Amino acid sequence: MIKPEELKLATTWLHALRQEISKAVVGQTAVVEQVLVAVVASGHILVEGVPGLGKTLLARALSQAVRLQYARLQFTPDLMPADVIGHSVLDDTGGGLGRLRVRKGPVFTNLLLADEINRAPAKTQSALLEVMQEFQATLEGQTLPVPRPFMVMATQNPVDTEGTYPLPEAQLDRFLLKIQIGYPTHAEETAVVELVTNGRAGHELPLDAVQPVLDDVQVQELQRLSGLVHADTKVIDYAVRVVRATRQWPGLEFGAGPRASVALIRAARAVALINGRDFITPDDVARQALAVLRHRVTMAPDAQIEGRNLDELLQAALDSVEAPRL
Repeated sequence: MIKPEELKLATTWLHALRQEISKAVVGQTAVVEQVLVAVVASGHILVEGVPGLGKTLLARALSQAVRLQYARLQFTPDLMPADVIGHSVLDDTGGGLGRLRVRKGPVFTNLLLADEINRAPAKTQSALLEVMQEFQATLEGQTLPVPRPFMVMATQNPVDTEGTYPLPEAQLDRFLLKIQIGYPTHAEETAVVELVTNGRAGHELPLDAVQPVLDDVQVQELQRLSGLVHADTKVIDYAVRVVRATRQWPGLEFGAGPRASVALIRAARAVALINGRDFITPDDVARQALAVLRHRVTMAPDAQIEGRNLDELLQAALDSVEAPRL
């Protein structure tokens, strides 16, 4: 059970974190909230959107506001697994016969931005499977833990598919949320242009106003408190019924697996904590359902030919499940 003072402190921390990120990321309120959900739930996120919408800026603002180690890895067709995990090098600095020294890769950080992750082939994508699931990496026969907290924020372009390698289902399932980031409104885009161009050179990101408000210890405390948020049996049953509805829904060839049910409750607990509650509601589950499910289901071929929208199919499946009254 969460103590009232712990709940109040967590809400204060998360409000401050949201405010700092918003100093660099104009608008995109829902996107920022879902990033906070992933941070609190200790999950990874896949962000899909066309270039230039601020995906890198969002990751940089988060790492700066939380005072985390940050690494950016550009995925390309020639990227090798050793470029992600690391490799061993011959250390002959002491003279005589050298010894092999392990050089850790960029994955040994707190926040890893895997930019355009679908540009790399499957063997390179698979280098992230172990670390995303077990928060450790095997390097030259050694199992090494990554720093905690650890989060992968991967991006991909939904339009340009030439020279890309679709992520396998096993890897997609390791992402807690798939966030779709869209174009800003006219007013938001005007504010972005003013923020980025006023008094800054072309290469500078608007991060100077973002101040660190949390550290790694506080983030892990938020993650601990998220696990203590009460989930009523009826709400858990509702989440499971939502996931199971995707397995027989017309237009979906393959539904979501049990890991989606777990992710849905984890995300609901996080959003409840963000909103200052120590219990989850059916609305919390419904609010996170699309982001949790859209990368865990597959549209049927006939639905694709008809030009059906995946989110609309998932929303219809969600609406078909009766929410419990608490």
